[in-house]
Amino acid sequence: MTTAMSQVQPPLEFIPPALNSVVLRGSQWILPLWLRSRTNISDIQADNVERLVDLYHEFQSGKIRFLLAFRHPSGDDPFSLMHLLWHLVPQLAKRKQIPLNYPVHAHFIYDRGIPLWAGSIVEWLYPRLGGTPILRGKVDRLGLRSARELFANGNLPMMAAPEGATNGHNEVVSPLEPGICQLGFWCVEDILKAGRSEQVLIVPIGIKYQYIHDPWDALDKLLTQLEIDSGLPVENLNLSEETPKSQHHLRYRRLFRLSAHLLTRVEEFYTRFYHQTLPAGTAFEHPSTNEELVTRLRSLLDVALKVAEQAFNLQPKGSLIDRCRRLEQAGWDWIFREDIKNIDALPPLERGLADRIAEEASLRMWHMRLVESFVAVTGRYAIEKQTPERFAETTLLIWDTMTKIKGGNAFKRPKLGKQRVCLSVGEPISISERWDAYKSNRRQAVADLTKDLQTALEKMI
Repeated sequence: MTTAMSQVQPPLEFIPPALNSVVLRGSQWILPLWLRSRTNISDIQADNVERLVDLYHEFQSGKIRFLLAFRHPSGDDPFSLMHLLWHLVPQLAKRKQIPLNYPVHAHFIYDRGIPLWAGSIVEWLYPRLGGTPILRGKVDRLGLRSARELFANGNLPMMAAPEGATNGHNEVVSPLEPGICQLGFWCVEDILKAGRSEQVLIVPIGIKYQYIHDPWDALDKLLTQLEIDSGLPVENLNLSEETPKSQHHLRYRRLFRLSAHLLTRVEEFYTRFYHQTLPAGTAFEHPSTNEELVTRLRSLLDVALKVAEQAFNLQPKGSLIDRCRRLEQAGWDWIFREDIKNIDALPPLERGLADRIAEEASLRMWHMRLVESFVAVTGRYAIEKQTPERFAETTLLIWDTMTKIKGGNAFKRPKLGKQRVCLSVGEPISISERWDAYKSNRRQAVADLTKDLQTALEKMI
């Protein structure tokens, strides 16, 4: 969080969607320039675009409502998705002589916290592109009401990332949050109450990144820098004389050594300075296997969250992701004070105490941000399929963690090379056909739909 978040702030206000056609057209014009100058993306390809052409045609004909549920491996995903909707779909529709009204676009759900770190430009832009915000760590009735209204009655389809956040992995789908599927059933309910007949669908969208050229040289340099920053002796290896298989083995050995060193140092950090207890065994010694590394990592993540939970008087409950969401909201409740009507009118004493609480919250949330980097780590990812993408993703996650520890900006990741984005439009899943099951057992119907969407996204990897 920014320095400003270390001082008490007024309550977070809901930012209503306010789609602006001029802003939308300007963004469409800027997008190709942005992709070339501000991202690693040099090529975007998509499969089954004809499905989206047909879906938009049916939507504009008043036959269906649908939500695009996209994988979220990278912060660059929105740019690829906009290219899909703004360029690829209209181009194919024109070739197939299927009339589509302008704009081919979608309302989208975004985390209310994004403008806090992305800045005032994003806070201004997102609503004008049709975005509606949601607070992730609590029941955000105003945000849910806005998303529900747009899904059932908006002039555009909806779009959201059911994983809730990026996980840094092309080939691992994080556990999906059930809210997106619940939103679909609410849409069916609202349509039936209005006496309408549209079918409601959820459409899985796969996203995968591939390097145009293998980034091994850039990866080797990044590993060297990480070794220096962590205090490890640098391994100067002449890989040019090794076979490709041997090169992969040597790189993985460096990656494992770096991970083990980082794990051990952070274990010592939490036990020494936060008086936490790790499970008895081999803690503080370098792990010798992937399985041991992952077991110890999970224990460490639990300990890191407990440090923050103890500060906010929260009980550990649910998955690591669930705990992160609750901690984020608890931190915001201490920073963005609902109980203070006028911050500027506070006496200096009260203002100083409120600032102190905000600063404490910001510091405690740091532990949660550290955990977020590792929620999708399996330990086997880089070794079971030794592709440059998997090596790069794992190395960049380590870079994220070390950057957060050093107090740097983890959003300014190193660029390892140009990438191709491969998008895939999955088979639509009918929510309307599940309405009877929802009426019988709402919780089970939402869980089943969430599970089926998870399976569909995983099959698209």
